[in-house]
Amino acid sequence: MDERDESHLRHAIEVARLSVEHGNLPFGAVLVDANGELVLEAENTSVTEHDPTGHAETNLMREAGKRFEPDYLEGCTMYTSCEPCAMCAGAVYWVGVRRVVYALDIPGLDDIVGADPKNPTPHLRADVVLNGGKHRIELEGPALEEEAAAVHSGVWGGL
Repeated sequence: MDERDESHLRHAIEVARLSVEHGNLPFGAVLVDANGELVLEAENTSVTEHDPTGHAETNLMREAGKRFEPDYLEGCTMYTSCEPCAMCAGAVYWVGVRRVVYALDIPGLDDIVGADPKNPTPHLRADVVLNGGKHRIELEGPALEEEAAAVHSGVWGGL
């Protein structure tokens, strides 16, 4: 992971902060093309849209799949404020993005969330889903964990 990766990861964390400001859970994701240019970003929308599948990563992959061709997406990287859950990792796999960089990992998120019913994330790790198919997806993380964890402050237990 280099400085450019850290910059994009910080952007995803900022999108997570905006998600909270918009009444949702603290998760954000961005898509960067092979040239390092930001092409999409997405917040969590599970609360405001009353959609439990409205995770930032799934929202991002839905839009990416609509907008871009598979060959283009293979060269893209998704940066996300937290390790993708099994559903989100599946969306990444099906859309065809071949690199994912995340900040806070699932065990770290669990430590923060505890038993809050707003986030019953399964303990199935992203690497199991991402690399359980026919093509390899590079997964990097955790990174910038303290910065990512800070976005969750005051959210869980009181939402």
